[in-house]
Amino acid sequence: MSMFKFFLPVAATCMLASVCVAQGPNLGRPLTPDEIRKADITVSTDGRGLPPGSGSVSAGAAVYTKYCQACHGAQGAGKPQDQLTGGLGTLASNKPVKTAASYWPTATTVFDYVRRAMPIASPQSLSNDEVYAVTAYLLSIDGIVPADAVLDAKSLPGVKMPNRDGFVRWWPKPAR
Repeated sequence: MSMFKFFLPVAATCMLASVCVAQGPNLGRPLTPDEIRKADITVSTDGRGLPPGSGSVSAGAAVYTKYCQACHGAQGAGKPQDQLTGGLGTLASNKPVKTAASYWPTATTVFDYVRRAMPIASPQSLSNDEVYAVTAYLLSIDGIVPADAVLDAKSLPGVKMPNRDGFVRWWPKPAR
């Protein structure tokens, strides 16, 4: 009888487990190839994945005013949302200001983030040209690129960010 007491719970558990495994949560559906393509927009630090297009600092100023300034303030100074510019030399201080200029090691990361996440109310709504332009504008405010710069897939990976050596490099260096 003692063997029966052992095997009955084991058998019941096995039967219950097979019923549970057979049922799935029935949540969602597989993505279509087109949905995957639209979501697969990652830009590598070396520039792989940058799309066609280009944008100038002057065009970026207009894009910034239209889509970014209400949240990030004039020239990226911040308020009500995060400060985007300035902060150079503050990382080692008691009050570090982490901006693209002071913190981020690559300009391609700026492009990737803006393209993927901004504007906050309608992410991925900017054209590639608008993203290149607003990236150029933001980088020009801190003197990282000149005021007459035009950025594209060829020039953006070559932009030297002030904090490029502030991280342990695990990504490939941009081709020059």
